[in-house]
Amino acid sequence: MPKPRFIPLPDYREYDPDEMRRRAAAFRADVARRRTVRDFSDRPVPREIIEQCLLAAGTAPSGANMQPWRFVVVADPQTRKQIREGAEKEELEFYRDRAPAEWLRALEPLGTDEHKPFLETAPYLIAIFAESYGIAPDGSKIKRYYSQESVGIACGILITALHHSGLVSLTHTPSPMKFLNKILDRPDNERPFLLLVVGYPATNARVPDIPRKRLEQIATFF
Repeated sequence: MPKPRFIPLPDYREYDPDEMRRRAAAFRADVARRRTVRDFSDRPVPREIIEQCLLAAGTAPSGANMQPWRFVVVADPQTRKQIREGAEKEELEFYRDRAPAEWLRALEPLGTDEHKPFLETAPYLIAIFAESYGIAPDGSKIKRYYSQESVGIACGILITALHHSGLVSLTHTPSPMKFLNKILDRPDNERPFLLLVVGYPATNARVPDIPRKRLEQIATFF
């Protein structure tokens, strides 16, 4: 087993407490503007913006540094059409047959249904896959540790990076999502984790009037 190699902590910046408070408050105010959007414009987005946001997502911590994420960026209209057809098929079964009444009641304030036109309207879909295991050059399997948790953290950074760059996004999770492996030609060791819709909001975009929980509702201090 190779000996671990360590280097000095690079690029760390320490701020005085007043600057820390200012930066924390400014960041909170910025991300508080982020909203999930379902009304997208078809305006094109420069690819390099998506690339920079993906590189930011790739800085996420991961179990044993396995970095078990794969981002498949879909701009091709025909492929987006196929994804919409596959997603709406699963969503129709979900809303009609699979979802319990309690789940449907929880979704009512969001006004969602099986129709997903944004999958074709938005200029980009990013399908995020989580590796269940890696594959060595000899074909043997390499165990992945905390794959789901690691990919979830990377997705959070990606969503925040897209917002910071001036774009909007929608997290979409049709269930099941195995159709994405077939359409996007992904191997069996990659499990669909999330379908992220990315672009500019439509000029008439509307979002549900729903609140966010207060600090005392989401945090406990000891």
